[in-house]
Amino acid sequence: MRGGVAVLVTGSAGFIGFHTAQALLARGETVIGLDTLTPYYDPTLKAARLALLQNSSNYTHLRTDLADRTAMERAFAGNDISRVVHLAAQAGVRYSLEQPHSYADANLVGFLNVLEGARAKRVEHLVFASTSSVYGANGKMPFAVEDSAEHPLSLYAATKKANEAMAHSYAHLFGFAATGLRFFTVYGPWGRPDMALFKFADAMLKGEPIDVYGQGKMSRDFTYVGDIVSGILAALDRVPARDAEWNAQAPNPASSGVAPYRIYNLGNAARVPLLRYIEILEQALGVTAKKNFLPIQPGEVFDTLADISTSARELGYTPKTKVEDGVKKFVEWYRGYYRV
Repeated sequence: MRGGVAVLVTGSAGFIGFHTAQALLARGETVIGLDTLTPYYDPTLKAARLALLQNSSNYTHLRTDLADRTAMERAFAGNDISRVVHLAAQAGVRYSLEQPHSYADANLVGFLNVLEGARAKRVEHLVFASTSSVYGANGKMPFAVEDSAEHPLSLYAATKKANEAMAHSYAHLFGFAATGLRFFTVYGPWGRPDMALFKFADAMLKGEPIDVYGQGKMSRDFTYVGDIVSGILAALDRVPARDAEWNAQAPNPASSGVAPYRIYNLGNAARVPLLRYIEILEQALGVTAKKNFLPIQPGEVFDTLADISTSARELGYTPKTKVEDGVKKFVEWYRGYYRV
C-alpha cells in the first residue's frame, strides 16, 4: 500500500537504512533520509553510502540528531511525510556496557521524538527496527514473536524492548499504525565495522588473530541484508489493524486488540555455528584465520534462531540468501571498497 508524498527513513546513512533507502528509491518512492552521521564508527563509510543516495533526485537528506527535540519537530513539520521507517539507533550489545547514556539518548529519547513526530504528522504507518536480542534469557528455540520476551540481557536489548512498548502505547492513544521488526544478525555489503564479519575480514587480511567469543561454540541466525530489506518493504506495505481475535485474558505479545500494532521476526530461519561462519569467510577470502578463543561476553546470548512463520504468512517474507552466498557478496564488496 502506498500513498502520500514521502517516506522518512531514519538512519539512512547507516547499514540497513542505506540499503532500505536504495530499495525504496528503486521502486519509485520519494525518500527523505535523516542521519546525523555520528562517529560511532568510520564517518567516511557513512558519507560514501550517503553520496550514493544523493545521486537520486528523489532523495533529500536531513542531517538531524534524533535526540534533538526541536530539530526533530522541524524535520517533521517541514516535510510532507506519510510513512516512517525508523532504523536509526545506537547499536551494539558490547558498546552498551561502555556508553550506556548514548543508548538512552538515541534509542529512548530519539524514539520518543520519532513517535511525537509521527503523532503530529498523522502518519499512515510507522515501521521501526527492534532486535532478536530482546529474547534475552529465553531458552525456547526457535524464538517466536508469540513468546514472551521479558528478560533482556543487555541495555541495548532493553531499549529496543522499550521501543516496542512505546510504539504500542502511541498506536493505541493516537491511532497510527506501528510495526516492529526484530532483526536477526544482519550482515552484507556496506556493513558496520563493529560487526563480526567486518572485524574478522579486516583482521584476517592483516594477518592478525580474530577474537572468537563463547569459545567458538555460539551460533547465530545470520541474515543477509537484502532479505532484511525485502521484509522491511513488505511490512511497510502491510498496514496493521487491530487484531479482532486478540484475547486480553491470554494476550498475544505480537499483536493487539486495542491498537493497530504488529511485531515480526526477520531472520534466515537457519542456525549457523560461529566456527562454520568463520570457515565460510576463510574460503571466500582465501585466508586461514588465527583464532583467539574467549569466554562469552556479558549481555550476549549463546544462540539465536528465528521462527519466521508469522512473517511468512502475513508478509510473504521468504529469505533467499544462503550464508555462503551472502558472505561471498560481502567479501566482493569489501575487497572492492577497500581495494585489498
